[in-house]
Amino acid sequence: MRVILLPFIILLFASCQDEVLIKPKAQLRLTYPIANYEEVRIGLPYHFKKNKEAVLKEKRNNALNLYYPAMKATFYLTYQKVDKNNLDSLLRDAQKLAYDHAIKAESISEQPFVNKDKGVYGMFYMINGNAAAQAEFYATDSVQHFINGALYFDAKPNFDSIYPAVMYLRNDMRIIMETLAWKTK
Repeated sequence: MRVILLPFIILLFASCQDEVLIKPKAQLRLTYPIANYEEVRIGLPYHFKKNKEAVLKEKRNNALNLYYPAMKATFYLTYQKVDKNNLDSLLRDAQKLAYDHAIKAESISEQPFVNKDKGVYGMFYMINGNAAAQAEFYATDSVQHFINGALYFDAKPNFDSIYPAVMYLRNDMRIIMETLAWKTK
């Protein structure tokens, strides 16, 4: 009995040592398709180029939503006509909308935008941190047209997790601003 038990005990103790296995650090790798842009001309007082990945949803009063199903994100584009006395209030409201996120944001960076050839002037806001919106912009010709855009995700904001998507979509928002043109009568 001892003879049978002794090899079994030796085998049991010899097999209990765990081999140390060093694992490399892993990080989530998110890749997005290369952006292809197409012109949006649908009878609005403005037109621009949008990413083909975005699903266009027309709203009332010349407003649009650009929905990115793969990222569960939406650009909300709101258009307003400039009257004699409302440009100051439109600019104040657009700036207020961006800075309302200062409570949760770590930082808000501003980038002025000027395209004299197309008569487009505006501001691009990059909102960093766990704010509801991750980017906003406004653009105007200062005479007739004013458009405001905002980027929102359909999830509770966690900036570290959505950062790659934020960078991809901020680039799309810049393309919208750079290609924005007003409809001529």
